[in-house]
Amino acid sequence: MTFSSSTYAPIYRSDGIRGLEARAVAGLSTPGLMERAGLAAAAIARELTTGGGRVLVVAGPGNNGGDAFVVARHLKSWWFQVELVFAGDAAKLPVDARAAHDAWRDCGGTNASELPHGKRWDLVVDGLFGIGLKRDIAGRHAQLITAINALDTTVLALDVPSGLDSDTGAVRGHAVNATHTATFIALKPGLLTLDGPDYCGEIHVRTLDLDAARLLTAQGRVIGSDIMKSLLPMRRANSHKGSYGSVGVLGGASGMVGAALLAGRAALHLGAGRVYAGLLDTGAPGVDSMQPELMLRMASDVLELEHLNCIAVGPGLGMSATARDVLVIALRKRLPLVLDADALNLIAADSAVQRLVTERSEPTLLTPHPAEAARLLQQSTAAVQSDRVRAAIELAQRFCSLVVLKGAGSVCATADGSWFINTCGNAGMASAGMGDVLTGMIAALLAQGADAQAALLAGVYVHAAAADELVAQGIGPMGMTASDVYGAARRLLNRERMATTPK
Repeated sequence: MTFSSSTYAPIYRSDGIRGLEARAVAGLSTPGLMERAGLAAAAIARELTTGGGRVLVVAGPGNNGGDAFVVARHLKSWWFQVELVFAGDAAKLPVDARAAHDAWRDCGGTNASELPHGKRWDLVVDGLFGIGLKRDIAGRHAQLITAINALDTTVLALDVPSGLDSDTGAVRGHAVNATHTATFIALKPGLLTLDGPDYCGEIHVRTLDLDAARLLTAQGRVIGSDIMKSLLPMRRANSHKGSYGSVGVLGGASGMVGAALLAGRAALHLGAGRVYAGLLDTGAPGVDSMQPELMLRMASDVLELEHLNCIAVGPGLGMSATARDVLVIALRKRLPLVLDADALNLIAADSAVQRLVTERSEPTLLTPHPAEAARLLQQSTAAVQSDRVRAAIELAQRFCSLVVLKGAGSVCATADGSWFINTCGNAGMASAGMGDVLTGMIAALLAQGADAQAALLAGVYVHAAAADELVAQGIGPMGMTASDVYGAARRLLNRERMATTPK
């Protein structure tokens, strides 16, 4: 998935989009929203088929089909060869869609009921189903989607690829694999998370001349590079390692020392002045030969340090009684905490530890993947993935914490119900140790004095954006390692910070 829109762009669920449409219609001059959407999508279609060509438009039984009729009408007026398949009943179309259908017929357009066989098109426009789909697609519509996906051509989806739940990103039985998606008014979460990134292709946001955020407070926001502009003050020449905070990483049980080392290395690369790796493995080496600046101690010794600014607990922690004791002591510290991996599993398994989390006064940041989130919420992983935004908000509120629910389109949430989606990152991040690196990066930003919410959002963004830069350099997605990412993240963070330095 690629995405062309502004940083912190607003995101709305389907109920929010319906609310925006209702508010807009009250003061909207002609043309109406459907006409505007169709023209905007037709302009994108024209750009995708420079020099004209053959276009297949597939229109569905609702308002998304109405958008498709408008697209077809404009493309026909621009001398494209347009064929239209209508998978609905004109008599049952909503009012605006019926008017769009009639205008298409009035300009000489015709409707086919089945996909023509043996023909090739330069572009297919998918206007079967839009937002608010709450049932699985079957029968004739499923067959149409299968046929569209079998065509070897560019596909432009209108608002959302048909069959993709615009609220959750779940595929409703079948979904169109779009090359491009023209989405209207504002972004929807289903385009950006779960299966959305695999089905949407390049996303083009067309606001239809509406200021969505002015009409209705945004339900969510996109995380973007602007988060780094005021993240940390510029470094002074007259400073020292103590000026940039000290991080303690607690974990590294037997057989999992590498996880704690990865988190510690990431914290160093993201600017922490000092990093201590507190290990549970009593037989672990006394020095990290790959990163000798990282100070290796026993976990109990790190917990006794009085100059720490942040503690990260969980990378390679394990589920032993000792691990639980380490976690409990950390939870009682008046310091910001980043909790990951087995720290989360220990919390999920122990109501007494859960109370310690909820009673904390200092910032607590949870970084679960879907299975860890499911344990914390006492749900199945499938339930968490069925609505990732809901799950992230529920976690934040239940544990009075800041949360990132990791995965395709990571979702960040706060206890007040605010939520954000990260739109960068790639499949190369599906490898061991990536979560440990993210934990260390967030801890480093906290230790340097970043606000807890800003540290979470910036850490998530830089982590994923660094992975994208590696792919652009030919390092991944296949074979990308967690160790690759923190070096790229350091370069990215410094470049972004230098770009905002007053000259």
